Amino acid sequence: MYRIILIFFFFLIGIADAGNKVKIKNEVNVLGVRGNYLVGYGIVVGLNGTGDGTTSIFTLLSIANMLRKMGVYIDPRQVRTKNAAAVIVTASLPPFAKSGMRFDVNVSSLGDAKNIGNGVLIRTPLRGPDGKVYAFAQGPVSTGGGFSESNKGGKIVKNHPTSGIVVNGGIVERDLPFSFENQDKIVLTLKNPDPDIATKIETAINNYAGVKIASAKDVSTVEVRIPKSVKDKVGFLSAILNLEIEVDNEPVIVIDERTGTVIMSGEIKLDTPIYVSHGNIYVEVVKKPVVSQPNPLSGGQTVTTQQTQTKVVEETGRIFGVKSATLKDLVDILNEVGVSPRDLIAIIQAIKNAGKIHAKIKIM
Repeated sequence: MYRIILIFFFFLIGIADAGNKVKIKNEVNVLGVRGNYLVGYGIVVGLNGTGDGTTSIFTLLSIANMLRKMGVYIDPRQVRTKNAAAVIVTASLPPFAKSGMRFDVNVSSLGDAKNIGNGVLIRTPLRGPDGKVYAFAQGPVSTGGGFSESNKGGKIVKNHPTSGIVVNGGIVERDLPFSFENQDKIVLTLKNPDPDIATKIETAINNYAGVKIASAKDVSTVEVRIPKSVKDKVGFLSAILNLEIEVDNEPVIVIDERTGTVIMSGEIKLDTPIYVSHGNIYVEVVKKPVVSQPNPLSGGQTVTTQQTQTKVVEETGRIFGVKSATLKDLVDILNEVGVSPRDLIAIIQAIKNAGKIHAKIKIM
């Protein structure tokens, strides 16, 4: 049985308790000025025997169709390759993207490939919600150092070797159908709806313009009328987005379950006391060769079979009591007793579900 020791990174980012000044652009999105999701289906080639097997019929058909376009005609049923894998390619096209602009794309295995790292994504069209092709993607796939190793005794996997990224692998082929110059108003939508922030944004913009051009429509929307005297609309948008307002900091916990990383910002309070009980179950499967010897003169043959033994070990549940009012103290206690990163993440999520953590949790 393999037990993988994960390295846990825990960062504490100190932020002032209250009264920080931030720019409006950090708190809002501009309606129409946003990323646009694209998706495509492609093939990654050049894999070292870790691609899709013959059970992934769509991969075999895709390879046959790709070769046919290159003048090579072959029956899909005769395709036998493990050096290629079918993948789904996703990306977010930046706002106001123009032809020739490059961006990163994400690549994820669709079939039963074991590892797509170090493969090359063949040119893949990326389509928008309207079905039109807005970009193409191509290039080497990086899985960020993940690996997958297996043998008769078991298997070890680090990170996600079936999902990777092609850096600057996307290139825009079609301009987005949106023109800011045709707008007569700007609609700001708050990233985190809050009536206090919406009011402060309205006040800051009106004070800057000297007249009432901004109006908070609700807790998440501020509408700004562009004065007719404004000739440079892009410059006007930049000016109001760079205005500063004073906001209270909201504590945030960011969890990356793939790497076991937890990032906390601000002073995160707990409703105490809290008692945590957490244990682990380990399963061990062992295969032993057994030789079956026939009786003398019986005419039988000596054969070797596999005898499988399964062992389940459950650790004794550990109970922790926390009477402090901060999450940092809870994490310190859990680290002292050797709680793994995965267990720590599960405990934090469970305490949040119980309503005992006063912070926002973001899961990556």
